[in-house]
Amino acid sequence: MFFETDTIAAISTPPGEGAISIVRLSGPEAVAIASKVFQSGTKDLTSAASHTIHYGHICDPQDHLLVDEVMVSVMRAPKTFTREDIIEINCHGGIVVTNQILRLLLRQGARLAEPGEFTKRAFLNGRIDLSQAEAVMDLIRAKTDQAAEMALGQLDGELSRRIKKLRQELLEALAEVEVNIDYPEYDDAEVMTTHLMKEKAKIVRKKIEELLDSAQQGKILREGLTTAIIGRPNVGKSSLLNFLLKEDKAIVTSVAGTTRDIIEEYVNLNGVPLKLIDTAGIRETEDEVEKIGVARSRKALKAADLILLVLNQSEALQPEDIELLEATQGTKRIVLLNKTDLPSRMEMEQLKQWIDPALLLPISVLTKNGLEKLAKKITNLFFAGQVGEKDATYISNIRHIRLLEEAQEALDDVMTGIDQGMPVDLVQIDMTRSWELLGEIVGESAPDELVTQLFSQFCLGK
Repeated sequence: MFFETDTIAAISTPPGEGAISIVRLSGPEAVAIASKVFQSGTKDLTSAASHTIHYGHICDPQDHLLVDEVMVSVMRAPKTFTREDIIEINCHGGIVVTNQILRLLLRQGARLAEPGEFTKRAFLNGRIDLSQAEAVMDLIRAKTDQAAEMALGQLDGELSRRIKKLRQELLEALAEVEVNIDYPEYDDAEVMTTHLMKEKAKIVRKKIEELLDSAQQGKILREGLTTAIIGRPNVGKSSLLNFLLKEDKAIVTSVAGTTRDIIEEYVNLNGVPLKLIDTAGIRETEDEVEKIGVARSRKALKAADLILLVLNQSEALQPEDIELLEATQGTKRIVLLNKTDLPSRMEMEQLKQWIDPALLLPISVLTKNGLEKLAKKITNLFFAGQVGEKDATYISNIRHIRLLEEAQEALDDVMTGIDQGMPVDLVQIDMTRSWELLGEIVGESAPDELVTQLFSQFCLGK
């Protein structure tokens, strides 16, 4: 078990004004350091029982000046998040007071924590594995209830248990190989071993494939769908954005070309996080500023996971509309036929040559008619009609996806090698490689450089 010799401190709540701020200490001297600045008429922190909270004041030991009235929580190892002694000082919210308390603790011998160092210590001390540590950050960054549930499941060890079970199955097969190598006198041992390895590789590969099947949905729930709202000028793109955001974020006028630049905002649409991009109307223009906006719109179009193409159904299809319909062929898109509150002049049969009728949605942003069906259309397009099954284990982390794909490829090499009659000890190398790649997901075979890089992305104080 790993233990750091120094004690770290950091502010664990967001900067700015608030009712309460928390300053956290973790390490062997956490209680002793806090005791130097904590004053209470009834309790000495060094003799306080674990998992108790105490009222008192923080004072500067040099000049005895009062800093704040606080509540101090004492949590002793090993039953803590880091498996070290932890002190949490609950003080009044505000930048000045919180920083004063942190500076006092640093003067008494604590070291300022690095980003993610509390969670890193929890990992190094065996409290959580690497996939659970990454879930901590996913939970903090979750934008919808489903994303939070997915992160909580991973934090609870759902993914870890599945990965460890797969590694155990591979390990059993590898153990058989070792027996075969050590006791080659049995004539049928090699045949039995290769048969076992091939069957085990098939089983584990299928289970990896099941996990990877959830990758697209998991990535969407974790990161959101980059959604570009496109169309020619004045078809209702900015009005649609304002409706989805439930605020007047974009300027709406009857003048074509009002939106000159792209506008990005996140919205939770029935559990699906959308990163909405309202683009400038795509058209030929002589206006230099609008030209830049149109160029950025075309770039956003290429980068989008989902395209909401807005057409004005009260007019016949224009050349710009046809250009956009052709440009978005082969993409995930929904065509919104806006302004249904006005008489229709668009030829539906002509439109159907570019788009599946199931992906057409008549709407009126003005009257809000039809907009309630948009979430269902998106869910059908990306989630086969259902978002976030309760018992599903979603793979959402790019690192996990890459490692699972590489582990799958290594198992393919195992089966190919066996079919080609390669010696067992050579086939064993590929199976061992798959076992090691799965171990990198949970941190059991992850290099130190990877661990350092991952935790550097965490926020300070977590």
